[in-house]
Amino acid sequence: MTLSLAFWRQTLDVGCLIEINHTPERFGAHVHLDGEPEIGPGDRVCVYGDPIEVVPGEDMQIRRRARIERATALGRAWTRLRGQFEISELYEVSFTTRHLSSGHLSSGQPGHQSGETMA
Repeated sequence: MTLSLAFWRQTLDVGCLIEINHTPERFGAHVHLDGEPEIGPGDRVCVYGDPIEVVPGEDMQIRRRARIERATALGRAWTRLRGQFEISELYEVSFTTRHLSSGHLSSGQPGHQSGETMA
């Protein structure tokens, strides 16, 4: 590996297609880079242009320019290391309204204790 790849970012300018969906069936935005370059850990993509506004109920496709900044070798390693710790934070998340810490389940409603009946 050369010294320049380890400490300086390389940039690449490409065209891109932005697809924006703002309908009841689909809501989101996606950027498709021309040539489908590989984006790795620590790389940055910046899409240039004015803010885009889409009227509710419509879809839009627009072409823009984007700049890809490749991570340095050190930056890529740091991103991978941080990612290992950040993914472990997901293990602490619960996707339930039940309270498990007290050893019994409650409804999660204020003022309602497990075993009580609601009128």
